[in-house]
Amino acid sequence: MSPTEQYSQRLAEHDTHLARYDVLDARIESIRLGLGAAFLVIAWLCFGPFSISRGWLAVPVLGFIAILVCHQRVRSLRTREQRAVQFYRAGLARIKDQWSGKGTTGTRFEARHHIYGDDLDLFGADSLYELLCAARTQMGENILAQWLLAPADIETIRARHASIADLRGRFAFREAMAIDGESLKIVLHPDTLDAWSRAPNRLDNMWIRSSARLIAGLAIAAVAAWAVWGALFPLLAVVMMEIAIMFFLRKPIHAAITTVENAFEDLKGLSVLLNRIEAERFDARPLQLLQLQLSSHGLGASAALSKLATIVNFVESRRNPILAPLMLLLMYPLQTALAAERWRRAHGAGVRSWLAALGEVEALISLAQYAYEHCDDPFPRFLDGPPAFEARGLGHPLIPAAARVCNDVGICAETPVLLVSGSNMSGKSTLLRTIGINAVLAMAGAPVRAKSLQLTPLQIGASIRINDSLHEGSSRFYAEITRLRQLFEPSRLPLLFLLDELLQGTNSADRRAGAQGLIRALIKKGAIGLISTHDLALTDIAGLEPGAIRNVHFQDELVDGKLEFDFKLRDGVVAKSNGIELMRSIGLDV
Repeated sequence: MSPTEQYSQRLAEHDTHLARYDVLDARIESIRLGLGAAFLVIAWLCFGPFSISRGWLAVPVLGFIAILVCHQRVRSLRTREQRAVQFYRAGLARIKDQWSGKGTTGTRFEARHHIYGDDLDLFGADSLYELLCAARTQMGENILAQWLLAPADIETIRARHASIADLRGRFAFREAMAIDGESLKIVLHPDTLDAWSRAPNRLDNMWIRSSARLIAGLAIAAVAAWAVWGALFPLLAVVMMEIAIMFFLRKPIHAAITTVENAFEDLKGLSVLLNRIEAERFDARPLQLLQLQLSSHGLGASAALSKLATIVNFVESRRNPILAPLMLLLMYPLQTALAAERWRRAHGAGVRSWLAALGEVEALISLAQYAYEHCDDPFPRFLDGPPAFEARGLGHPLIPAAARVCNDVGICAETPVLLVSGSNMSGKSTLLRTIGINAVLAMAGAPVRAKSLQLTPLQIGASIRINDSLHEGSSRFYAEITRLRQLFEPSRLPLLFLLDELLQGTNSADRRAGAQGLIRALIKKGAIGLISTHDLALTDIAGLEPGAIRNVHFQDELVDGKLEFDFKLRDGVVAKSNGIELMRSIGLDV
Protein backbone atom coordinates (compact mmCIF):
# COMPACT_ATOMS: atom_id res chain seq x y z
CA MET A 1 0.00 0.00 0.00
CA SER A 2 1.02 3.58 -0.57
CA PRO A 3 1.74 5.78 2.48
CA THR A 4 -1.64 7.49 2.01
CA GLU A 5 -3.48 4.15 1.91
CA GLN A 6 -1.54 2.79 4.88
CA TYR A 7 -2.20 5.86 7.01
CA SER A 8 -5.85 6.02 5.96
CA GLN A 9 -6.40 2.38 6.91
CA ARG A 10 -4.76 2.81 10.32
CA LEU A 11 -6.67 6.03 10.89
CA ALA A 12 -9.95 4.25 10.15
CA GLU A 13 -9.06 1.46 12.61
CA HIS A 14 -8.22 3.91 15.39
CA ASP A 15 -11.31 6.01 14.63
CA THR A 16 -13.43 2.87 15.08
CA HIS A 17 -11.74 2.04 18.38
CA LEU A 18 -12.12 5.63 19.57
CA ALA A 19 -15.85 5.63 18.77
CA ARG A 20 -16.21 2.39 20.75
CA TYR A 21 -14.44 3.87 23.76
CA ASP A 22 -16.54 7.05 23.53
CA VAL A 23 -19.70 4.93 23.78
CA LEU A 24 -18.23 2.87 26.61
CA ASP A 25 -17.18 6.01 28.48
CA ALA A 26 -20.71 7.42 28.25
CA ARG A 27 -22.23 4.13 29.48
CA ILE A 28 -19.88 3.96 32.45
CA GLU A 29 -20.79 7.55 33.35
CA SER A 30 -24.44 6.47 33.40
CA ILE A 31 -23.61 3.41 35.53
CA ARG A 32 -21.75 5.61 38.02
CA LEU A 33 -24.76 7.89 38.32
CA GLY A 34 -26.97 4.83 38.77
CA LEU A 35 -24.77 3.45 41.54
CA GLY A 36 -24.84 6.84 43.26
CA ALA A 37 -28.63 6.87 43.11
CA ALA A 38 -28.72 3.25 44.34
CA PHE A 39 -26.55 4.19 47.33
CA LEU A 40 -28.98 6.98 48.30
CA VAL A 41 -31.99 4.67 47.98
CA ILE A 42 -30.37 1.91 50.04
CA ALA A 43 -29.26 4.45 52.65
CA TRP A 44 -32.86 5.70 52.92
CA LEU A 45 -34.08 2.11 53.30
CA CYS A 46 -31.44 1.38 55.97
CA PHE A 47 -32.07 4.45 58.06
CA GLY A 48 -35.70 5.02 57.15
CA PRO A 49 -38.88 3.22 58.13
CA PHE A 50 -37.83 -0.18 56.69
CA SER A 51 -34.54 -0.52 58.65
CA ILE A 52 -32.99 -3.10 56.30
CA SER A 53 -29.49 -4.41 57.01
CA ARG A 54 -26.81 -1.77 56.63
CA GLY A 55 -24.61 -4.36 54.94
CA TRP A 56 -26.53 -3.62 51.73
CA LEU A 57 -24.69 -0.26 51.58
CA ALA A 58 -21.52 -2.17 50.69
CA VAL A 59 -23.07 -3.30 47.39
CA PRO A 60 -23.20 0.11 45.64
CA VAL A 61 -19.95 1.20 47.34
CA LEU A 62 -18.00 -1.84 46.08
CA GLY A 63 -19.67 -1.55 42.70
CA PHE A 64 -18.70 2.12 42.48
CA ILE A 65 -15.05 1.32 43.32
CA ALA A 66 -14.96 -1.44 40.70
CA ILE A 67 -16.54 0.74 38.01
CA LEU A 68 -14.19 3.62 38.91
CA VAL A 69 -11.15 1.39 38.29
CA CYS A 70 -12.70 0.23 35.02
CA HIS A 71 -13.48 3.83 34.03
CA GLN A 72 -9.89 4.93 34.56
CA ARG A 73 -8.71 2.09 32.32
CA VAL A 74 -11.24 2.96 29.61
CA ARG A 75 -10.26 6.64 29.69
CA SER A 76 -6.57 5.74 29.44
CA LEU A 77 -7.27 3.59 26.36
CA ARG A 78 -9.49 6.33 24.94
CA THR A 79 -6.67 8.87 25.33
CA ARG A 80 -4.27 6.54 23.49
CA GLU A 81 -6.75 6.18 20.63
CA GLN A 82 -7.19 9.96 20.46
CA ARG A 83 -3.42 10.38 20.17
CA ALA A 84 -3.21 7.66 17.52
CA VAL A 85 -5.94 9.37 15.48
CA GLN A 86 -4.11 12.68 15.80
CA PHE A 87 -0.83 10.98 14.77
CA TYR A 88 -2.22 9.57 11.51
CA ARG A 89 -4.21 12.69 10.66
CA ALA A 90 -1.00 14.70 10.98
CA GLY A 91 0.76 12.18 8.74
CA LEU A 92 -1.90 12.48 6.04
CA ALA A 93 -1.69 16.28 6.31
CA ARG A 94 2.08 16.12 5.67
CA ILE A 95 1.62 13.85 2.66
CA LYS A 96 -0.97 16.28 1.25
CA ASP A 97 1.33 19.29 1.88
CA GLN A 98 -1.06 20.63 4.52
CA TRP A 99 1.38 20.45 7.45
CA SER A 100 2.09 24.19 7.83
CA GLY A 101 1.42 25.47 11.35
CA LYS A 102 0.72 22.00 12.78
CA GLY A 103 4.16 20.86 13.91
CA THR A 104 7.09 21.77 16.14
CA THR A 105 8.72 24.88 14.69
CA GLY A 106 12.06 24.68 16.53
CA THR A 107 12.17 28.46 16.92
CA ARG A 108 14.50 28.10 19.91
CA PHE A 109 17.21 26.77 17.57
CA GLU A 110 17.27 29.83 15.33
CA ALA A 111 20.75 31.36 15.15
CA ARG A 112 21.00 34.72 13.42
CA HIS A 113 24.66 34.39 12.54
CA HIS A 114 24.69 30.72 11.56
CA ILE A 115 26.38 30.17 8.22
CA TYR A 116 23.20 28.91 6.55
CA GLY A 117 20.43 28.20 9.09
CA ASP A 118 18.30 31.31 8.67
CA ASP A 119 18.90 31.55 4.91
CA LEU A 120 17.47 28.09 4.22
CA ASP A 121 14.35 28.21 6.45
CA LEU A 122 15.55 25.46 8.75
CA PHE A 123 13.56 26.67 11.79
CA GLY A 124 10.45 28.65 12.55
CA ALA A 125 7.00 28.63 10.96
CA ASP A 126 6.74 26.70 7.66
CA SER A 127 10.30 25.43 8.13
CA LEU A 128 12.14 22.22 7.32
CA TYR A 129 12.22 21.43 11.04
CA GLU A 130 8.43 21.70 11.28
CA LEU A 131 8.11 19.26 8.38
CA LEU A 132 10.61 16.77 9.80
CA CYS A 133 10.30 16.77 13.58
CA ALA A 134 8.52 13.77 15.08
CA ALA A 135 10.36 13.95 18.43
CA ARG A 136 8.31 14.11 21.62
CA THR A 137 11.18 14.93 24.00
CA GLN A 138 13.65 17.78 24.18
CA MET A 139 16.51 15.33 23.59
CA GLY A 140 15.10 14.27 20.24
CA GLU A 141 14.35 17.86 19.24
CA ASN A 142 17.87 18.97 20.18
CA ILE A 143 19.62 16.19 18.29
CA LEU A 144 17.55 16.67 15.13
CA ALA A 145 18.39 20.39 15.21
CA GLN A 146 22.10 19.59 15.63
CA TRP A 147 21.99 17.31 12.60
CA LEU A 148 20.48 20.06 10.46
CA LEU A 149 22.95 22.70 11.64
CA ALA A 150 26.17 20.76 11.05
CA PRO A 151 27.14 18.26 8.31
CA ALA A 152 27.91 14.72 9.47
CA ASP A 153 30.88 12.63 8.33
CA ILE A 154 30.26 10.04 5.63
CA GLU A 155 30.33 7.01 7.96
CA THR A 156 27.74 8.61 10.23
CA ILE A 157 25.56 9.41 7.22
CA ARG A 158 25.70 5.80 6.02
CA ALA A 159 24.80 4.55 9.50
CA ARG A 160 21.78 6.90 9.50
CA HIS A 161 20.75 5.60 6.07
CA ALA A 162 20.72 2.05 7.43
CA SER A 163 18.76 3.09 10.53
CA ILE A 164 16.20 5.08 8.53
CA ALA A 165 15.69 2.19 6.12
CA ASP A 166 15.00 -0.09 9.12
CA LEU A 167 12.69 2.35 10.93
CA ARG A 168 10.52 3.70 8.15
CA GLY A 169 8.42 0.55 7.85
CA ARG A 170 7.98 0.03 11.61
CA PHE A 171 4.54 1.63 11.89
CA ALA A 172 3.67 0.12 15.27
CA PHE A 173 6.97 1.23 16.82
CA ARG A 174 6.76 4.77 15.43
CA GLU A 175 3.14 5.06 16.52
CA ALA A 176 3.91 3.78 20.04
CA MET A 177 6.86 6.18 20.45
CA ALA A 178 4.65 9.10 19.37
CA ILE A 179 1.74 8.18 21.65
CA ASP A 180 3.83 7.31 24.72
CA GLY A 181 6.03 10.36 24.21
CA GLU A 182 3.14 12.81 23.92
CA SER A 183 2.79 13.16 27.70
CA LEU A 184 6.52 13.91 28.02
CA LYS A 185 6.47 16.92 25.69
CA ILE A 186 6.09 19.38 28.56
CA VAL A 187 7.05 17.68 31.80
CA LEU A 188 10.42 16.11 31.04
CA HIS A 189 13.47 18.28 31.74
CA PRO A 190 16.57 16.42 30.48
CA ASP A 191 19.05 19.08 31.63
CA THR A 192 17.75 18.85 35.19
CA LEU A 193 17.86 15.06 35.05
CA ASP A 194 21.41 15.01 33.70
CA ALA A 195 22.60 17.63 36.23
CA TRP A 196 21.12 15.62 39.11
CA SER A 197 22.76 12.39 37.92
CA ARG A 198 26.22 14.04 37.97
CA ALA A 199 25.86 16.23 41.08
CA PRO A 200 28.10 15.48 44.10
CA ASN A 201 26.67 13.15 46.76
CA ARG A 202 26.48 15.07 50.04
CA LEU A 203 25.28 12.01 51.96
CA ASP A 204 28.07 9.70 50.80
CA ASN A 205 29.52 9.00 54.23
CA MET A 206 29.76 5.66 56.02
CA TRP A 207 28.60 6.99 59.40
CA ILE A 208 25.46 8.49 57.84
CA ARG A 209 24.47 5.25 56.12
CA SER A 210 25.26 3.13 59.18
CA SER A 211 23.57 5.38 61.71
CA ALA A 212 20.40 5.65 59.57
CA ARG A 213 19.88 1.88 59.74
CA LEU A 214 21.07 1.48 63.32
CA ILE A 215 19.04 4.27 64.88
CA ALA A 216 15.89 3.30 62.96
CA GLY A 217 16.32 -0.23 64.37
CA LEU A 218 16.87 1.18 67.85
CA ALA A 219 13.70 3.27 67.51
CA ILE A 220 11.64 0.17 66.69
CA ALA A 221 13.19 -1.68 69.66
CA ALA A 222 12.51 1.29 71.97
CA VAL A 223 8.86 1.42 70.89
CA ALA A 224 8.58 -2.32 71.61
CA ALA A 225 10.19 -1.86 75.03
CA TRP A 226 7.78 0.93 75.83
CA ALA A 227 4.81 -1.16 74.70
CA VAL A 228 5.88 -4.30 76.66
CA TRP A 229 7.57 -2.94 79.77
CA GLY A 230 6.42 0.67 79.80
CA ALA A 231 10.03 1.92 79.66
CA LEU A 232 9.77 5.35 78.03
CA PHE A 233 13.32 6.61 78.63
CA PRO A 234 15.01 4.53 75.84
CA LEU A 235 12.47 5.83 73.33
CA LEU A 236 13.03 9.44 74.42
CA ALA A 237 16.80 8.97 74.16
CA VAL A 238 16.53 7.57 70.62
CA VAL A 239 14.16 10.37 69.57
CA MET A 240 16.63 12.97 70.86
CA MET A 241 19.43 11.36 68.82
CA GLU A 242 17.22 11.33 65.74
CA ILE A 243 16.33 15.00 66.19
CA ALA A 244 20.02 15.87 66.46
CA ILE A 245 20.98 13.87 63.34
CA MET A 246 18.09 15.19 61.28
CA PHE A 247 18.93 18.77 62.29
CA PHE A 248 22.62 18.27 61.43
CA LEU A 249 21.80 16.75 58.02
CA ARG A 250 18.76 18.91 57.23
CA LYS A 251 20.40 20.78 54.31
CA PRO A 252 21.83 17.79 52.37
CA ILE A 253 18.61 15.82 52.98
CA HIS A 254 16.47 18.70 51.73
CA ALA A 255 18.73 19.16 48.70
CA ALA A 256 18.64 15.45 47.82
CA ILE A 257 14.87 15.12 48.23
CA THR A 258 13.79 18.33 46.46
CA THR A 259 16.23 17.75 43.58
CA VAL A 260 15.01 14.23 42.94
CA GLU A 261 11.39 15.46 43.01
CA ASN A 262 12.02 18.35 40.64
CA ALA A 263 14.09 16.29 38.21
CA PHE A 264 11.55 13.54 37.68
CA GLU A 265 8.01 14.67 37.05
CA ASP A 266 7.26 11.77 34.74
CA LEU A 267 9.86 9.04 35.19
CA LYS A 268 7.40 6.31 34.34
CA GLY A 269 6.71 7.88 30.96
CA LEU A 270 10.43 8.07 30.21
CA SER A 271 10.79 4.46 31.34
CA VAL A 272 8.01 3.41 28.93
CA LEU A 273 9.78 5.05 25.97
CA LEU A 274 13.09 3.41 26.81
CA ASN A 275 11.34 0.07 27.24
CA ARG A 276 9.86 0.43 23.74
CA ILE A 277 13.35 0.85 22.32
CA GLU A 278 14.80 -2.01 24.37
CA ALA A 279 12.05 -4.42 23.30
CA GLU A 280 12.18 -3.70 19.56
CA ARG A 281 14.14 -6.19 17.43
CA PHE A 282 16.05 -3.93 15.05
CA ASP A 283 17.83 -5.19 11.94
CA ALA A 284 20.16 -2.21 11.47
CA ARG A 285 23.45 -2.51 13.33
CA PRO A 286 23.56 1.20 14.37
CA LEU A 287 20.18 0.81 16.09
CA GLN A 288 21.37 -2.33 17.85
CA LEU A 289 24.38 -0.40 19.15
CA LEU A 290 22.04 2.31 20.50
CA GLN A 291 20.11 -0.40 22.34
CA LEU A 292 23.33 -1.52 24.02
CA GLN A 293 23.67 1.98 25.54
CA LEU A 294 20.43 1.40 27.44
CA SER A 295 21.83 -0.66 30.29
CA SER A 296 23.61 -0.21 33.61
CA HIS A 297 25.16 -2.99 35.68
CA GLY A 298 23.20 -5.62 33.81
CA LEU A 299 19.91 -3.74 34.28
CA GLY A 300 17.98 -2.15 31.43
CA ALA A 301 17.57 1.62 31.49
CA SER A 302 13.77 1.31 31.65
CA ALA A 303 13.94 -1.06 34.64
CA ALA A 304 16.47 1.19 36.40
CA LEU A 305 14.27 4.24 35.88
CA SER A 306 11.25 2.31 37.14
CA LYS A 307 13.17 1.65 40.35
CA LEU A 308 13.97 5.34 40.62
CA ALA A 309 10.31 6.19 40.01
CA THR A 310 9.41 3.94 42.96
CA ILE A 311 11.95 5.77 45.13
CA VAL A 312 10.45 9.11 44.05
CA ASN A 313 7.00 7.83 45.06
CA PHE A 314 8.38 7.03 48.51
CA VAL A 315 9.94 10.49 48.68
CA GLU A 316 6.60 12.12 47.87
CA SER A 317 4.85 9.90 50.44
CA ARG A 318 6.44 11.89 53.23
CA ARG A 319 3.58 14.36 52.81
CA ASN A 320 1.06 11.65 53.68
CA PRO A 321 -0.44 12.50 57.11
CA ILE A 322 -0.84 8.79 57.89
CA LEU A 323 2.94 8.39 57.85
CA ALA A 324 3.57 11.47 60.01
CA PRO A 325 4.13 9.48 63.27
CA LEU A 326 6.78 7.37 61.54
CA MET A 327 8.68 10.24 59.93
CA LEU A 328 10.92 10.92 62.88
CA LEU A 329 11.08 7.43 64.39
CA LEU A 330 12.28 5.82 61.13
CA MET A 331 14.07 8.99 59.92
CA TYR A 332 11.99 8.60 56.78
CA PRO A 333 13.34 11.65 54.86
CA LEU A 334 16.92 10.47 55.42
CA GLN A 335 16.08 6.89 54.39
CA THR A 336 14.47 8.02 51.12
CA ALA A 337 17.31 10.46 50.39
CA LEU A 338 19.84 7.65 50.92
CA ALA A 339 17.83 5.37 48.61
CA ALA A 340 17.94 8.02 45.87
CA GLU A 341 21.68 8.47 46.37
CA ARG A 342 22.24 4.68 46.20
CA TRP A 343 20.41 4.63 42.88
CA ARG A 344 22.48 7.52 41.61
CA ARG A 345 25.71 5.88 42.70
CA ALA A 346 24.76 2.70 40.82
CA HIS A 347 23.16 4.14 37.67
CA GLY A 348 23.78 7.89 37.53
CA ALA A 349 26.72 7.56 35.15
CA GLY A 350 24.45 5.98 32.55
CA VAL A 351 21.73 8.65 32.53
CA ARG A 352 23.44 10.89 29.97
CA SER A 353 23.97 8.02 27.53
CA TRP A 354 20.34 6.88 28.00
CA LEU A 355 19.03 10.33 27.19
CA ALA A 356 21.40 10.63 24.22
CA ALA A 357 20.29 7.24 22.88
CA LEU A 358 16.61 8.16 23.25
CA GLY A 359 17.19 11.50 21.53
CA GLU A 360 19.07 9.88 18.65
CA VAL A 361 16.34 7.28 18.14
CA GLU A 362 13.73 10.06 18.06
CA ALA A 363 15.78 12.04 15.55
CA LEU A 364 16.13 8.93 13.38
CA ILE A 365 12.37 8.32 13.67
CA SER A 366 11.82 11.89 12.40
CA LEU A 367 13.92 11.22 9.30
CA ALA A 368 12.39 7.74 8.87
CA GLN A 369 8.89 9.20 9.01
CA TYR A 370 9.87 11.73 6.34
CA ALA A 371 11.41 8.96 4.22
CA TYR A 372 8.26 6.84 4.44
CA GLU A 373 5.84 9.66 3.70
CA HIS A 374 7.94 10.76 0.70
CA CYS A 375 8.81 7.33 -0.62
CA ASP A 376 9.86 8.66 -4.04
CA ASP A 377 12.65 10.71 -2.48
CA PRO A 378 15.95 8.80 -2.77
CA PHE A 379 18.96 8.75 -0.52
CA PRO A 380 21.81 10.72 -2.13
CA ARG A 381 24.86 8.93 -3.48
CA PHE A 382 28.14 10.18 -2.07
CA LEU A 383 31.17 10.46 -4.32
CA ASP A 384 34.90 10.51 -3.72
CA GLY A 385 37.18 13.06 -5.31
CA PRO A 386 36.95 16.82 -5.89
CA PRO A 387 33.79 18.68 -4.76
CA ALA A 388 30.69 18.05 -6.82
CA PHE A 389 26.90 18.44 -6.69
CA GLU A 390 24.98 16.74 -9.51
CA ALA A 391 21.18 16.61 -9.26
CA ARG A 392 18.37 15.55 -11.56
CA GLY A 393 14.83 16.76 -10.95
CA LEU A 394 15.81 18.76 -7.86
CA GLY A 395 12.88 20.40 -6.02
CA HIS A 396 12.27 22.33 -2.82
CA PRO A 397 10.74 20.10 -0.08
CA LEU A 398 8.81 23.00 1.49
CA ILE A 399 6.99 23.93 -1.72
CA PRO A 400 3.76 21.94 -2.28
CA ALA A 401 3.93 19.40 -5.10
CA ALA A 402 1.27 21.27 -7.10
CA ALA A 403 3.44 24.40 -7.25
CA ARG A 404 6.90 22.82 -7.25
CA VAL A 405 9.10 23.10 -10.36
CA CYS A 406 12.15 20.85 -10.46
CA ASN A 407 15.43 21.50 -12.26
CA ASP A 408 18.64 19.71 -13.11
CA VAL A 409 21.74 21.24 -11.53
CA GLY A 410 25.40 20.33 -12.00
CA ILE A 411 28.39 21.89 -10.25
CA CYS A 412 31.86 20.35 -10.15
CA ALA A 413 35.51 21.27 -9.80
CA GLU A 414 35.87 21.85 -13.57
CA THR A 415 32.93 24.31 -13.54
CA PRO A 416 32.78 25.40 -9.91
CA VAL A 417 30.45 28.42 -10.26
CA LEU A 418 26.96 28.76 -11.67
CA LEU A 419 26.07 32.42 -12.26
CA VAL A 420 22.27 32.68 -12.22
CA SER A 421 20.66 35.69 -13.89
CA GLY A 422 17.00 36.66 -14.27
CA SER A 423 14.43 39.16 -13.10
CA ASN A 424 12.87 39.45 -9.66
CA MET A 425 10.53 36.57 -8.74
CA SER A 426 11.85 34.44 -11.58
CA GLY A 427 13.21 31.76 -9.25
CA LYS A 428 16.86 32.65 -8.58
CA SER A 429 16.67 32.76 -4.78
CA THR A 430 14.40 29.69 -4.70
CA LEU A 431 16.97 27.75 -6.73
CA LEU A 432 19.70 28.65 -4.24
CA ARG A 433 17.49 27.62 -1.32
CA THR A 434 16.50 24.41 -3.11
CA ILE A 435 20.13 23.38 -3.53
CA GLY A 436 21.00 24.43 0.02
CA ILE A 437 18.12 22.68 1.78
CA ASN A 438 18.68 19.45 -0.15
CA ALA A 439 22.37 19.61 0.70
CA VAL A 440 21.37 20.00 4.37
CA LEU A 441 19.11 16.93 4.10
CA ALA A 442 21.86 14.96 2.39
CA MET A 443 24.50 15.87 4.99
CA ALA A 444 22.05 15.05 7.81
CA GLY A 445 21.52 11.55 6.42
CA ALA A 446 17.98 12.10 5.10
CA PRO A 447 16.46 11.46 1.66
CA VAL A 448 16.44 14.39 -0.76
CA ARG A 449 13.70 15.91 -2.92
CA ALA A 450 15.08 14.89 -6.33
CA LYS A 451 15.03 12.10 -8.88
CA SER A 452 18.71 11.58 -8.04
CA LEU A 453 21.52 13.40 -6.29
CA GLN A 454 25.22 12.68 -6.36
CA LEU A 455 27.55 14.80 -4.26
CA THR A 456 30.76 14.82 -2.32
CA PRO A 457 30.57 15.69 1.39
CA LEU A 458 30.12 19.47 1.54
CA GLN A 459 29.90 22.32 4.04
CA ILE A 460 27.04 24.65 3.13
CA GLY A 461 27.54 28.40 3.36
CA ALA A 462 24.87 30.91 2.33
CA SER A 463 24.26 34.64 2.02
CA ILE A 464 20.63 34.84 0.92
CA ARG A 465 18.54 36.43 3.64
CA ILE A 466 20.84 39.14 4.99
CA ASN A 467 19.35 42.26 6.60
CA ASP A 468 20.56 45.23 8.57
CA SER A 469 20.26 45.15 12.36
CA LEU A 470 19.19 48.18 14.36
CA HIS A 471 19.97 46.30 17.58
CA GLU A 472 23.52 45.45 16.49
CA GLY A 473 24.05 48.75 14.69
CA SER A 474 25.06 47.14 11.39
CA SER A 475 24.01 47.93 7.83
CA ARG A 476 22.92 45.31 5.33
CA PHE A 477 26.25 45.62 3.51
CA TYR A 478 28.24 45.17 6.70
CA ALA A 479 26.10 42.17 7.68
CA GLU A 480 26.69 40.66 4.24
CA ILE A 481 30.46 41.06 4.20
CA THR A 482 30.58 39.65 7.75
CA ARG A 483 28.76 36.56 6.49
CA LEU A 484 31.08 36.36 3.47
CA ARG A 485 34.06 36.37 5.82
CA GLN A 486 32.55 33.31 7.54
CA LEU A 487 32.73 31.45 4.25
CA PHE A 488 36.52 31.66 4.33
CA GLU A 489 36.89 30.24 7.83
CA PRO A 490 38.65 26.85 7.98
CA SER A 491 36.39 23.84 7.45
CA ARG A 492 36.99 20.09 7.29
CA LEU A 493 34.80 19.88 4.16
CA PRO A 494 34.84 21.73 0.82
CA LEU A 495 32.43 24.66 0.69
CA LEU A 496 29.17 24.79 -1.24
CA PHE A 497 28.43 28.54 -1.36
CA LEU A 498 25.03 30.07 -2.19
CA LEU A 499 25.17 33.84 -2.70
CA ASP A 500 22.06 35.83 -3.61
CA GLU A 501 22.50 39.25 -5.25
CA LEU A 502 26.12 39.50 -4.21
CA LEU A 503 27.16 42.84 -2.63
CA GLN A 504 24.01 44.67 -3.68
CA GLY A 505 24.37 47.01 -0.70
CA THR A 506 27.16 49.05 -2.32
CA ASN A 507 27.70 51.03 -5.54
CA SER A 508 27.97 49.27 -8.88
CA ALA A 509 31.72 49.80 -9.32
CA ASP A 510 32.60 48.44 -5.87
CA ARG A 511 30.07 45.64 -6.29
CA ARG A 512 31.61 44.44 -9.54
CA ALA A 513 35.20 44.66 -8.31
CA GLY A 514 34.36 43.06 -4.96
CA ALA A 515 32.26 40.29 -6.51
CA GLN A 516 34.94 39.38 -9.03
CA GLY A 517 37.57 39.25 -6.29
CA LEU A 518 35.36 37.08 -4.08
CA ILE A 519 34.60 34.67 -6.92
CA ARG A 520 38.28 34.27 -7.69
CA ALA A 521 39.05 33.71 -3.99
CA LEU A 522 36.30 31.11 -3.62
CA ILE A 523 37.48 29.20 -6.68
CA LYS A 524 41.06 29.31 -5.36
CA LYS A 525 39.80 27.94 -2.04
CA GLY A 526 38.39 24.91 -3.87
CA ALA A 527 34.76 25.84 -3.25
CA ILE A 528 31.82 25.28 -5.58
CA GLY A 529 28.50 27.09 -5.64
CA LEU A 530 25.98 29.47 -7.15
CA ILE A 531 25.69 33.23 -7.36
CA SER A 532 22.49 34.97 -8.42
CA THR A 533 22.62 38.44 -9.91
CA HIS A 534 20.71 41.18 -11.71
CA ASP A 535 24.01 42.74 -12.77
CA LEU A 536 24.79 41.27 -16.18
CA ALA A 537 28.26 42.78 -15.96
CA LEU A 538 29.15 39.98 -13.55
CA THR A 539 28.50 37.38 -16.23
CA ASP A 540 31.88 38.17 -17.76
CA ILE A 541 34.71 37.99 -15.23
CA ALA A 542 38.32 38.17 -16.34
CA GLY A 543 41.23 36.25 -14.89
CA LEU A 544 39.51 32.85 -14.55
CA GLU A 545 40.25 29.51 -16.10
CA PRO A 546 38.14 28.75 -19.18
CA GLY A 547 34.85 27.15 -18.16
CA ALA A 548 35.18 28.13 -14.49
CA ILE A 549 31.85 29.94 -14.64
CA ARG A 550 28.72 28.66 -16.31
CA ASN A 551 25.96 31.14 -16.99
CA VAL A 552 22.38 30.00 -16.46
CA HIS A 553 19.16 31.98 -16.25
CA PHE A 554 15.41 32.07 -15.63
CA GLN A 555 13.06 33.62 -18.17
CA ASP A 556 9.86 35.57 -17.76
CA GLU A 557 7.16 36.90 -20.06
CA LEU A 558 5.09 40.06 -19.72
CA VAL A 559 1.55 39.09 -20.70
CA ASP A 560 -1.26 41.67 -20.45
CA GLY A 561 0.78 43.75 -18.02
CA LYS A 562 1.55 40.78 -15.79
CA LEU A 563 4.83 38.88 -15.46
CA GLU A 564 4.58 35.14 -15.94
CA PHE A 565 7.32 32.68 -14.96
CA ASP A 566 7.92 29.02 -15.74
CA PHE A 567 10.79 28.70 -13.18
CA LYS A 568 12.79 26.45 -15.54
CA LEU A 569 16.56 26.82 -15.48
CA ARG A 570 18.17 27.48 -18.87
CA ASP A 571 21.73 27.78 -20.10
CA GLY A 572 23.23 31.14 -20.93
CA VAL A 573 22.71 34.72 -19.81
CA VAL A 574 19.18 36.13 -19.59
CA ALA A 575 18.49 37.79 -22.92
CA LYS A 576 15.99 40.44 -21.91
CA SER A 577 14.72 42.53 -19.02
CA ASN A 578 11.12 43.40 -18.40
CA GLY A 579 11.65 45.82 -15.54
CA ILE A 580 10.80 49.01 -17.50
CA GLU A 581 7.74 47.43 -19.12
CA LEU A 582 6.48 46.23 -15.74
CA MET A 583 6.89 49.71 -14.21
CA ARG A 584 4.97 51.25 -17.11
CA SER A 585 2.24 48.61 -16.82
CA ILE A 586 1.36 49.79 -13.31
CA GLY A 587 1.26 53.46 -14.29
CA LEU A 588 4.79 54.71 -13.55
CA ASP A 589 5.99 57.31 -16.06
CA VAL A 590 9.44 56.01 -16.94
